[in-house]
Amino acid sequence: MVLVAIFADVLARYDPFDMTEAALAPVSWEHWFGTDPFGRDIWSRVVHGARRAMVISVSAVVLGILLGVPLGAVSGYYGTTTDNIIMRLVDAWLAIPGILFFLLVVAIFGGSDLVLIMALGVAQVPLLARLVRGSVLSEKVKEYVEASHIIGDSNLNITFRQILPNCLSPIIVQASVSVGFLIIVEAGLAFLGLGAQPPTPAWGADLNEAKNFMETYPLLTVFPGLALSLTVLGFNLFGDGLRDILDPRQVEQ
Repeated sequence: MVLVAIFADVLARYDPFDMTEAALAPVSWEHWFGTDPFGRDIWSRVVHGARRAMVISVSAVVLGILLGVPLGAVSGYYGTTTDNIIMRLVDAWLAIPGILFFLLVVAIFGGSDLVLIMALGVAQVPLLARLVRGSVLSEKVKEYVEASHIIGDSNLNITFRQILPNCLSPIIVQASVSVGFLIIVEAGLAFLGLGAQPPTPAWGADLNEAKNFMETYPLLTVFPGLALSLTVLGFNLFGDGLRDILDPRQVEQ
């Protein structure tokens, strides 16, 4: 699906916005997934929807990493008061229901792609901060950290150039799983009308339009739903595979 998103312009047979008179056309060689009520090619919309889902979810995960990893590293390394303050803020943030946060953000700033990326990315910060904090706590008591203190390395150098590289494995695994999760969240927001608006090709928005035709033309829901399910499943399996490779001790357990 990543390749589909990258080469969406090549794989799409029609412009996903083009409306024709062939409304609700069945699956055929001309329209591989049929057409929607406006005569738009479903295959082309699914392909371009994949690109949009990937761009938003991956960008949000990257933003979450850029904000959450340094926060967790500082919290885990310095401990004491710094750790308490950061973790209490994280706990308070986690207490806010996600859907309430997204509703508030969309109501204030609108539902553009940039706003979604910012909101989804910020929502990942507490989880990543907790993950990195735990890894840093286990790393900072090791001998190589003590040796760095002895030779006079700065705290900043020890934290970000020595400890943090040894915490990359769980971060990479979590990032992979988070991409799949955020794809579901983005689709859910679009389905509720909080994200992409018609005629933008987006899986959630297309499923929302298709719900009124589930009895008369169920293919409208099958293909976007199948693309969404397979993509999320793929990222989850990829994350499990990375966990097995990067953390052999868990496999042995």
